[in-house]
Amino acid sequence: MTVAAVDRCLSLIEALAGEPDPIELGVLAERIGMPKSATHRMLATLVERGYVAQDPVTQGYGLTLHFSILAFRNLDVRGLPDVGQVVLDRLARRTGEYCRLSVVEGERLVWVARAQGATAGLRYEPDMGQEVVLHTTATGKAWLATLPESEALRIVCARGFETGTALGPRRLKTVDELRRHLDETRARGYALAVEEGEPGTVALAVAFRADEDPTAPAAGTLSVAGPLVRLGADRHEAIAAALLEAAREMAQLWPLRKRQPRRLAAVAPTDERNIPPHQLRAG
Repeated sequence: MTVAAVDRCLSLIEALAGEPDPIELGVLAERIGMPKSATHRMLATLVERGYVAQDPVTQGYGLTLHFSILAFRNLDVRGLPDVGQVVLDRLARRTGEYCRLSVVEGERLVWVARAQGATAGLRYEPDMGQEVVLHTTATGKAWLATLPESEALRIVCARGFETGTALGPRRLKTVDELRRHLDETRARGYALAVEEGEPGTVALAVAFRADEDPTAPAAGTLSVAGPLVRLGADRHEAIAAALLEAAREMAQLWPLRKRQPRRLAAVAPTDERNIPPHQLRAG
């Protein structure tokens, strides 16, 4: 198989990903810019291998759960869900909001775990399959702020400020805006995004290191997000303190993820510090 064929196959898989209903052959071929005959041959191979299924009624195509099996298998061997969930669950209980863990993969971030701390009222639960838009999310800015400025700007500019994804009304649109936000993130100690990634939402995030050495590279980020009406400025400092403590825990646990992924819960600190949400709001 040629490099071009591999690239077309990946485009086909990406076009199918996240679709709730089967897609007709013609629509799929047009979406990826391939002839129907070539698209059909590629789909036939994927169906034979069990990665794609054809609906017997509509004749449309959709991904099977085989990709999910591979994804979970990859996460398990890397120990990522275990090492992150212990810390995320504690952070969610402490803040009473939606928390996520992302890990650095090359020049991007990937969501790998989440925990919901909101037990009443509005619940913010975004799609875990969404791409992390680096320049307009607290998660992205937290990581970018750990990099040399020139490197951070290069990564964002290579992708562009217009992503084609629906974002919030206060999203960053220029290099100067991004540079200012990264400076503020470094000075503040945490990243903040108010209606940048999505309308009506606020997110705070911090990066965590690959170990306890403060000069170690960032391995990923921890974030807390929720509705704007509940995450006012009066809560930011208390939530940031919870995030920074969780980041220190992650730096302690991160080197252990491959050696004992199934026993990390016993290594984590036992002090739950279940601070009620109303106390955090007073922070």
